Amino acid sequence: MAREFSRARRVGQQLQRELAMIIQREIRDDRLGMVTVNAVEVSRDMGYAKVFVTFLDDSPESVKRQMDALLELAPQIRTLAASQVKMRVMPELRFTYDKSLVEGIRMASLVSQARSEDEAKADKFGREDDEEQQ
Repeated sequence: MAREFSRARRVGQQLQRELAMIIQREIRDDRLGMVTVNAVEVSRDMGYAKVFVTFLDDSPESVKRQMDALLELAPQIRTLAASQVKMRVMPELRFTYDKSLVEGIRMASLVSQARSEDEAKADKFGREDDEEQQ
């Protein structure tokens, strides 16, 4: 019988919680703004963890600056996480910018824009039909 959650998935969830707390409370770096840890994918051999992050300020220059800071701080963050998470070997942290949130917001705005344009067209044509009937 297969387990519902694999060990790698459970470790990823625990690492996500710990990394979010560490980045928020322990790391003091002026280059970092508001960082959100969206997900953590741990390899099956627990050798590395892919950490997906987003930032409050999502301009390209800001994202590059903050990603550079995270990549530079990765060993320090890994050491702090190792003291919180009881594992034989702490996975190497690989930070990745997660564009899905930004893309989701962009897609939602495009959908709402298209809907409002459709409603405006429907109102316009609806009024013209009413005028023709009278």
